[in-house]
Amino acid sequence: MFEDILNTISGFTPFWIYVTLFIFAFIENVFPPSPSDLVVVVGGSLVSTGVISFIPTLILTTIGSMIGFMVLFYFGSTVDKKIIHSGKFKYIPVDAIEKVEGWFKKYGYWVIAVNRFFPGTRSVISFFSGMSMLNVRKTVILASISALLWNAIIIYLGYVFGNNVTVVDKYLSTYSNIAIALTIIIVLIVSAKFFISKKKNKN
Repeated sequence: MFEDILNTISGFTPFWIYVTLFIFAFIENVFPPSPSDLVVVVGGSLVSTGVISFIPTLILTTIGSMIGFMVLFYFGSTVDKKIIHSGKFKYIPVDAIEKVEGWFKKYGYWVIAVNRFFPGTRSVISFFSGMSMLNVRKTVILASISALLWNAIIIYLGYVFGNNVTVVDKYLSTYSNIAIALTIIIVLIVSAKFFISKKKNKN
């Protein structure tokens, strides 16, 4: 997969390489899963050859990531107001959603600050941050910082490893699997505590 992406992107002019990196950084949030991190790493390897430059690559991928985050943030805020709280979906208890929102309001900004470091859950985080009606300005700032740091790391790794970016891809895949597994475990634990607490209250 890496070779195909590298061969395809390296055949573009610098302008279209930047456009491609921007688009992949954007769609990773909106249409997961996508190989956006790998594409950005490939961008880093092209930086090492002098085809493109580090700063424009970092800026464009960060803007793409941030815009993608805010699209789902907006969608989450719209769904929350117009659908979820209306009680139209009987299988989604409003009281449960409100409790989740309370948790997110309490810890949400920290979650946003590290959201880019949790592959596979970024779109969920952006959606629920919108549902929780978090402050837009703080959300934009923290989402941008998170994207900037993550993209800087993987672009730099691509730059350092150059043609051996498959090594980076291997470790990114391992990291992603571990992050997703930990997230699932945390969600299961929190959900179990919530339902146990709810059952006790009924009794």
